[in-house]
Amino acid sequence: MHGKTNVFIVAFVSATVRSDLPLETGFYQTSCPELQDIVSSVVASHVRQDPTSGAPLVRLFFHDCAVNGCDASVLIDSTPNNTAEKDAVPNLTLAGFNVISDIKSEVEARCPSIVSCADIIALAAKDAVAQQGGPNWIVELGRRDGVVSSAAEATDLLPSSHSDAQSLIATFATLNLTSQDLVALSGAHTFGRAHCTEVARRFYGFNSTTGMDPTLSAKYGAMLRSLCPLPLSPTATVPLDPVTPNVFDKVYYTDLLEGRGLMSSDAGLVADPQTAPLVLQYSHSKAVFFEQFATSMIKLGRVGMPLGSEGQVRRNCSAVN
Repeated sequence: MHGKTNVFIVAFVSATVRSDLPLETGFYQTSCPELQDIVSSVVASHVRQDPTSGAPLVRLFFHDCAVNGCDASVLIDSTPNNTAEKDAVPNLTLAGFNVISDIKSEVEARCPSIVSCADIIALAAKDAVAQQGGPNWIVELGRRDGVVSSAAEATDLLPSSHSDAQSLIATFATLNLTSQDLVALSGAHTFGRAHCTEVARRFYGFNSTTGMDPTLSAKYGAMLRSLCPLPLSPTATVPLDPVTPNVFDKVYYTDLLEGRGLMSSDAGLVADPQTAPLVLQYSHSKAVFFEQFATSMIKLGRVGMPLGSEGQVRRNCSAVN
């Protein structure tokens, strides 16, 4: 797939979410009318060069919004006086910063000091999904960029990939997201990759007679060991979805039902009676999953952030003005 473009016919999903937050779908219609075209073009260019470059943009969006709202604080570099979010342990494997930077450079050339980095992340995440086979939706805009970024807060607030479903439900509730949102947004694991070091505990040295997590299918566990041989390389990665790793589809949910959930947090969705029926539902219907995913992404994008005259519009996404 490398170097080739996959063409998908993508229908816009009509999401059924309402809010009183002053975000608008046409926020930049007058001030930067080319914004969507710029974002789509840059994301497409990166995905053509590397089909694995789309999924990290969705993860970047979640990791930004989950820590004090969608304010692009995850993009800020650390300074001698402050360790920023991107250097927190849960964020050390984040990627996609270069894509956001490329978008920002083009946007600043056309519409200087108009478009926030937070809105660029939201738009890029949507395009990453839509361009690789997933749903499309209209992104609400009007966020401002935050001026505070703390690694300690990121460590405290981000959910762990080792969490069970009930822990994740509780974490998502603090973001005003439901168990339905949790299962739908976890579907983003239908594309992208994870570092072997993050998931190896499930198939090496697990507390069982085989050393493997019994919730993994034996065949899948053996495949993971072949893809992540010992000694583990800190740069080695494995597909989140072994079947269609670079396509946004519903195969993730089939994977879960067949013992191919890569992370403990994935497998936990099948084990919990509150989330298991949703896994089954989404495995049966791409349309239902796509509609809920779009709705949940819109809800995620509304997690508290600077608005109006709060915050700022960063000229450089990695540093406060």
